[in-house]
Amino acid sequence: MLHPIILKFLRIPSILFEKLFIHLPYFRFIRENRENQCAITFQMWFIQQVLGINRGPYWPIHHSSLVTGWPNIYAGIDTCPGLMPGCYIQAIGKIFIGDYTQIAPNVGIISSNHSTSDTREHIADQVKIGKYCWIGMGAIILPGVTLGDFSIVGAGAVVTKSFPEGYCVIAGNPARKIKTLTPESCKLFTNRHKYNGYIRNEDFEEFRKKFLLI
Repeated sequence: MLHPIILKFLRIPSILFEKLFIHLPYFRFIRENRENQCAITFQMWFIQQVLGINRGPYWPIHHSSLVTGWPNIYAGIDTCPGLMPGCYIQAIGKIFIGDYTQIAPNVGIISSNHSTSDTREHIADQVKIGKYCWIGMGAIILPGVTLGDFSIVGAGAVVTKSFPEGYCVIAGNPARKIKTLTPESCKLFTNRHKYNGYIRNEDFEEFRKKFLLI
């Protein structure tokens, strides 16, 4: 994590660069994402892409979060795992996160675990999270879990099993269903400008074929 004093110092060049360059065609993704749930700021881009902290993934990540194995991660429209502080996204196995799913601070999503007989060995699995989900602060999602659309995971929950039907609120350790949602009560929406992280959605499939393993 960057020290607050260092962050304050870095704001000076990033503010200057933003004033100079924000209207260039290249930074269209910042201008068009300002009203989205995963709003992208120039400073966020500057820290990640220029300073190189969490450089690599195709979506913005907070400097205090850690994402490993990003080519194994599919992040849907307006979905940025690790955008909030303190997240740990481990993609030794594959992770699929659907459109418009939001992830709070300090969330852990883990797609593999150590072998019980040899801790040097990782046993890879996968994690699937649907569309329009909300993963609450401090929740942990373990390997092999599937969550359907409109799944809400309560703060601090430890999700050890799947809820593929979605439309539910789950909470606790281990997580269990505490409320069922009706599809009629859940609102579908789409953004005016659709982006998978920094990439326009219309260009994402080409990017996916070239760079992702999922």
